[in-house]
Amino acid sequence: MSDPASQKSFRPLYTPSQRASRDATVWTTVQGVLAPLQFLVFAVSLVLVLRYLLTGDGYTAATVSILLKTALLYTIMVTGAIWEKVVFGQYLFAPAFFWEDVVSFGVIALHTLYLYGLLTETLTPLQLMLVTLAAYAAYALNAAQFLLKLRRARLDTAAADAPTGGQPA
Repeated sequence: MSDPASQKSFRPLYTPSQRASRDATVWTTVQGVLAPLQFLVFAVSLVLVLRYLLTGDGYTAATVSILLKTALLYTIMVTGAIWEKVVFGQYLFAPAFFWEDVVSFGVIALHTLYLYGLLTETLTPLQLMLVTLAAYAAYALNAAQFLLKLRRARLDTAAADAPTGGQPA
């Protein structure tokens, strides 16, 4: 038997209406496609950036990969804000995803710093790659946040669908 105090503190990530909106909107599918695509581009780009840093070769390939990763990041941020509006009624910083959004803005800031340094030529190639590594570390943290949130949503769904009345055992 579970502790009654823990049952009182259990609050699912989504209300039933939010869960229905999440399941019905095309933006959930869009996020489900973009997130793994962005991760794949990130993984390839990370290898190219590290290759450049270790050997001095492949600057152009690393740069193109960073630009692609940045474009995907901006796209997933815009479509994610639309998803948040559909599901939670606000474009960003819905309580359920507040900290994920905060870290996302840090990730965007670092990617934007890279773009600024590249376009204005105010950062050297080495500095650009170091900014990229910082951006990628922040992105990895943010991806972990979202994976944990996805896991929680799945556990909440299983608990809500369980015959025990929606309370975890």
